[in-house]
Amino acid sequence: MQPVTALTIAGSDSGGGAGIQADLRTFSAFRVHGTSAITAITAQNTVGVFSVWNCEPALVTAQVNAVLEDFEVAAVKTGMLAQPATVEAVADLARNGVLANLVVDPVLVSTSGHSLMSEGGVVAYREALLPFATIVTPNLREAALLCGLDVREITDLDDMVRVGRAILTYGPSFVLVKGGHFAEGSITQRSAPDVLVTASDIVLFDAERIETVNDHGTGCSLSAAIAAGLGLGRSIPEATRDAKSFVLAALEGAASWKLGQGRGPIDHLGWNGE
Repeated sequence: MQPVTALTIAGSDSGGGAGIQADLRTFSAFRVHGTSAITAITAQNTVGVFSVWNCEPALVTAQVNAVLEDFEVAAVKTGMLAQPATVEAVADLARNGVLANLVVDPVLVSTSGHSLMSEGGVVAYREALLPFATIVTPNLREAALLCGLDVREITDLDDMVRVGRAILTYGPSFVLVKGGHFAEGSITQRSAPDVLVTASDIVLFDAERIETVNDHGTGCSLSAAIAAGLGLGRSIPEATRDAKSFVLAALEGAASWKLGQGRGPIDHLGWNGE
């Protein structure tokens, strides 16, 4: 077998549950060779993010170019870009047509509430990077920020479609608005709906909510799984469906784990299914 190659441009999670670490494990689960460009180094664990050191944008670009010069990269995903200058550096690469099947996960704030993007990041995403994205995968809080809304204004599926269409105006081909963060929200407490929006279509991906504290890195893993699927030649709806199924199985597999004192990682590699 000749594996395809995917690239993640994201931050490092010292706790191993999210970021580059989650992306590479997800690529491996899909039998895709993973390469990486690190944008930031975080001091974090299952409890929270304690410190962040940003890489210079020139170093991020150098990492990406080193990979692209040696590998045929079939898909690219971005995660935590940390600062507007890095968003713009990645946008420059995309503008040059070298980031195939670009999946943008607009990481702006951690689940624990720690800001993962410096001031001006939302504007940089909207004006510089989103026009080059094949698909953007914001959670509800990120979708609200990108649209200049309070997340409490997103109360049902119609609102998810509305913000998805608003994000489409910034230029991506597809927007996947993720509803999983409404554990006690106004959409539903029993399911985790994601809505895929295009200019002409809406596709709902729903699943029963898994009751677990081990959900750290689900957003990173979902976008990495979509990138892996695109690299393998699947369509956006197919890649999204498979990514949703992958994350659901990984949540189920890790539901009883006790790794760390907070929100633990998911079972990327299917260890509990072996």
